[in-house]
Amino acid sequence: MTLQRWAFVGFVGLVALASTAQAQPAIVYDMGGKFDKSFNEAAYQGAERWKKEAGKNYLDFEIANEAQREQAMRRMAERGANPIIGVGFSQASSIEKVSKEFPKLNFVIIDSVVKQPNVESIVFKEHEGSFLVGMMAALASKSGKVGFVGGMDIPLIRKFQCGYEQGAKYANPKVEVTAAMTGTTPAAWSDPTRGGELAKAQFGRGVDVVFAAAGGTGVGVYQAAKDAGKLAIGVDSNQNHLQPGTMLTSMVKRVDTAVYNSSKKASPGTVTALGLKEGGVDYAMDQHNAKLVSADMKKKVDTAKADIIAGKIKVADYMADNACKY
Repeated sequence: MTLQRWAFVGFVGLVALASTAQAQPAIVYDMGGKFDKSFNEAAYQGAERWKKEAGKNYLDFEIANEAQREQAMRRMAERGANPIIGVGFSQASSIEKVSKEFPKLNFVIIDSVVKQPNVESIVFKEHEGSFLVGMMAALASKSGKVGFVGGMDIPLIRKFQCGYEQGAKYANPKVEVTAAMTGTTPAAWSDPTRGGELAKAQFGRGVDVVFAAAGGTGVGVYQAAKDAGKLAIGVDSNQNHLQPGTMLTSMVKRVDTAVYNSSKKASPGTVTALGLKEGGVDYAMDQHNAKLVSADMKKKVDTAKADIIAGKIKVADYMADNACKY
């Protein structure tokens, strides 16, 4: 081999080492944008936490249409980002395809499972957290009627609804639960006007507490609750601050922690399910809802939480247990 050839090989090796050393995480958000005040924004907060702690930057991209998912994943991979984190179940097919093309890079999918050796899958036990806020809704309701507004009508959102109904009926077996979905396309995650309309319709039927599991659409639900003098429950991020005095609580889903941990070190080839026991879901208490939640309500919910963690209460999972026929 000539001296020039050796020099070229050495140069390529140095570039490879430099690329590895400079590898940075990449986040591909789902429909609704990273400032949706809900699911995507929780992922953004996790990435920002990593950035502040690591003193490094990360790449990110906000999906505007379906076709951009795979394009964004591939572009991040071509830039050498590692790991590449897809936020939302809709990213699964793109990650499955692109991860095969770039087997030396690590990928992370949140809210779905992709069985590839270089993909870490993170899912949540949303039914457990929804059970707790369902209890709180039934305990706070004066009419004995509570509501649910979902985003896109998919099994994952039915999982929220199913847990919510179980919790409400655990607290009050006679409670009536009314539910509606915003739509059947990804646009359902970012339609606050429609969310407000659905909430108003439920309030008109006597509902006085409504839980929105609908991404950015939930903002319209919360505004409608405030306007009607009713109560609302947030989702994914702690949304209590959005309408203080109206937000009974929020079902917190720690997407931020998942993104933060994966940005620090991905665990390719693993599937992690985060529930109450793992601190992956919970209900939110802070200064914004403290006056809405009585000590007795909190005690009952916390007792149920401990019983779920201990296995004394089994919350059926819509996606696994064939529960809650819809």
